[in-house]
Amino acid sequence: MARKPQGLLPVPEKLLVWEHADRAVFPFGIEKLAVADGEGNAPNARVMASAEFLIIAVPGSDKGVGTVCKVLQSEGAGEGRMSLVVQGVCRTRFSRPKDGGTTAVRHAPLPDKPLKGSSPLAAAKIRGILDRLNGLAVSAGTISPAFVDELSRIRLPGRFSDILAQELSLPPDKAGELLSEADPRKRVDLLHKFLQSEIEIESIRVEMENKTYNEIDKRQREYFLKQQMETIQSELSQGREQEGTEAPYLGKAESLDAPEAVREHLVKEIGRLARLSPYSEETAQLKPYLDLVFDLPWGKFTEDNLDLGKVKRLLDKEHFGLQKVKRRILEHLAVLKIGGKGGGRIFCLVGPPGVGKTSLGKAIAGALGRKFVQMSLGGIKDEAEIRGHRKTYIGAMPGRIIQGLRMAKTMNPLFLLDEIDKVGMDFRGDPSSALLEALDPVQNNHFVDNYLGFPFDLSKVLFITTANTTEGIHPAFLDRLEILELPSYTEEEKISIAKRHLVKRIKASTGVGDRISIDDRAITAVIRSYTREAGLRNLERELEKIYRNAALKLARGKAVGERIGDQEARKILGPQPFFCNERMKKEKVGVATGLAYTEVGGEVLFVEASVIDGTGNLTLTGQLGEVMKESAQAALTFIRSKASELKLNARSLSKKDVHIHFPEGAIPKDGPSAGITIAVALYSVLTGKKVDRDTAFTGEITLRGDVLPVGGVREKILAAHRSRIRRVVLPSFNRKDTAELPKSVLSSTEMIFVDDIKEVFSHAF
Repeated sequence: MARKPQGLLPVPEKLLVWEHADRAVFPFGIEKLAVADGEGNAPNARVMASAEFLIIAVPGSDKGVGTVCKVLQSEGAGEGRMSLVVQGVCRTRFSRPKDGGTTAVRHAPLPDKPLKGSSPLAAAKIRGILDRLNGLAVSAGTISPAFVDELSRIRLPGRFSDILAQELSLPPDKAGELLSEADPRKRVDLLHKFLQSEIEIESIRVEMENKTYNEIDKRQREYFLKQQMETIQSELSQGREQEGTEAPYLGKAESLDAPEAVREHLVKEIGRLARLSPYSEETAQLKPYLDLVFDLPWGKFTEDNLDLGKVKRLLDKEHFGLQKVKRRILEHLAVLKIGGKGGGRIFCLVGPPGVGKTSLGKAIAGALGRKFVQMSLGGIKDEAEIRGHRKTYIGAMPGRIIQGLRMAKTMNPLFLLDEIDKVGMDFRGDPSSALLEALDPVQNNHFVDNYLGFPFDLSKVLFITTANTTEGIHPAFLDRLEILELPSYTEEEKISIAKRHLVKRIKASTGVGDRISIDDRAITAVIRSYTREAGLRNLERELEKIYRNAALKLARGKAVGERIGDQEARKILGPQPFFCNERMKKEKVGVATGLAYTEVGGEVLFVEASVIDGTGNLTLTGQLGEVMKESAQAALTFIRSKASELKLNARSLSKKDVHIHFPEGAIPKDGPSAGITIAVALYSVLTGKKVDRDTAFTGEITLRGDVLPVGGVREKILAAHRSRIRRVVLPSFNRKDTAELPKSVLSSTEMIFVDDIKEVFSHAF
């Protein structure tokens, strides 16, 4: 920073010379100089300690011209270096001694030439210099506006040029030229030219910078920034480059056994991958996508086993009964064997829990020689589970159908969709509707998964679905299914299955092996007294308890009989939870036996009716649905309307309150099939007649006493058979539903078909 000097001091004839590499020191200027201590051109430190010490500061090589400087401050700079803060006093010429060294040299001050009068040209150049300094202060920011304001107050050209020269970062040649020039006006002229050149250079720089930025549009800037980012990331990864990432994918695409449109799509995606940075987010999404697509089983098929006899033997070995389902599978294979297409059929195995729907699907896959893929749909509410997510989403995945094909590694596996009737629906979509495209034989040859983004052929996949009932299946979806019913097992079938399959599996799992066997009477006791179900799961659990008890005794070294009988099985299992309908052992007034159909199979239920004095009101209890309530109202209305024909006192009926109750009130009940059962219970309580305990009823009633058909007849009759009911009254329209009942059921259960309620009453009492 330039300061006004405090006045000229007396200058000795000899002074020490200080050569330095810093900027030149001009008169009136203050500068900090540095030099190594002990060098030949360094003044003596003790001499420099004097506050009035003067030296000659010479920038760079010795040209015989320097500046006499007053030492304001001296200090050590560390590592053998010294620094001086000096202020220029005047220019001087000097001559160094021939022998060199550090001795003082003679010098002659070089005063400014005196000015004669005012010079308009010099004043104009000073004004021009100030204008240029203001321009540099605005554009380049190298000159302080405060310094320009202070400089404008100096009127002497010599002092003006020296103070300005000290502030500017002049090149060494320009600094030496100004230092050796004694004419102040010439120094002003030299500074004017120098600043003119600096202004031109600065204007060219600004113009080029503006032009460059105007020519680069947004895309070019993004490309430039992306290239910089790649360079930085490449440096961070120690220069490892991922060149040729797309080459393996291109080779796979060329040899892929896929439609031409799919290959073109993949080539396009691979080309996009080649243009992306290996560290970009798009690359992290695109590579897993390509890996999955190339991992799909394009053109890979397993050969079907078309030996019908062998398939039948395998199915019979795995599952007892189910002749209708097995015959349909054989028909499907027969079509394939004689050259038919055979595709496009979606089988739906419908039956109560535990009858073997899932295991039958596995057995069919094994008999056909196809890979087996199981997909549970119970509780699914998100459509993306079927169709997948779009690959641009974070964490995107294909649908479970495409994932299953990837795991199967074949285009024609057997795909088991379990619990199709329990698919849900919410704000995320309707999975049942999404399944329409996948399972529809007309359009599943171009099924589009959102993640893949192109059609995929599912026509060679054999889809088999399972459900407990058809009521929960979407109507449009149900229309595309071929229903194959798996009925409840009879007692004889359960005994055969237990002996052929369950006991063998339990022996192997418990480690008992052939050391212990179970008597047929023990199995029968378990079925009758400890299980009451359509399927076999509870039966298997109870048999496992018996064998686990035997395993515990063997592990403890206790003696165990080789054969477990009826009494021993009861002792192991404890008190029996079910009894053979103790309530039906005695005939009671106002109690009738009905049959119901649930998703777990057929059930026996009881209807109780009671009449008390009142005003003719009807009370219903037992957690009944709206349909069952309407059936009760219809039965009561029929009896009141036909009171005279039924030999009842109509006047007395109007003064009686009727209460109808269904026991096991915690269980919801609904449906029209209890209509005639309610009518029988009402008629019994009004006439005082007892209902035959060996007769069960099912059928819908109208206001005029007609008996209409109902559903689930097979399961209801099997439930009656399990409960040892010998007669079943049912609508005549349901005669066809009894044609395929097992012979053991038909021989032990009497079927009574009726058309109106009067016939029902004739068989009930």
